[in-house]
Amino acid sequence: MATLRGEREIAIGNVVGSNVFNVLGIVGVSGLLARGDLPVHPSLAGFDLPFMVAVAIATLPLFFSDRKLARWEGLLFLAYYAVYALYLVLRSTDHDALPFYSAVAFEFVLPLTGVTILVLAWRAVRAERARSRRRPEPRDREPGFGARRRLRA
Repeated sequence: MATLRGEREIAIGNVVGSNVFNVLGIVGVSGLLARGDLPVHPSLAGFDLPFMVAVAIATLPLFFSDRKLARWEGLLFLAYYAVYALYLVLRSTDHDALPFYSAVAFEFVLPLTGVTILVLAWRAVRAERARSRRRPEPRDREPGFGARRRLRA
């Protein structure tokens, strides 16, 4: 609803807050209530965490740039989600294609993440340079004082 109302900062805060709560709150409470150790699937360290860290790193330039998400960036993150969701389906069904898919996903996701970070960082630097070129000089910020001084000279 926040996105539809144009309050994108609140929408992003909701997503980030929900993820932080799920990781820290739910896993923490589960660990406290579990009898013994919590079993962790081996693919968590082998695929899930590296994949999620790569996608999280790919989002960092968005927060340092103009805070605008281009259509191609949205499609990229949607593709990340589709790749991960298909992986989860293959893993839950113990499909024969899982090892091949995992290898291809890593070969696809890691380089794509690197390229995405470079492109987004390059765009952020370009936008900042353009913004700094457009900034008026300090004397122009006070039109009465600066304008009078320039008119007298």
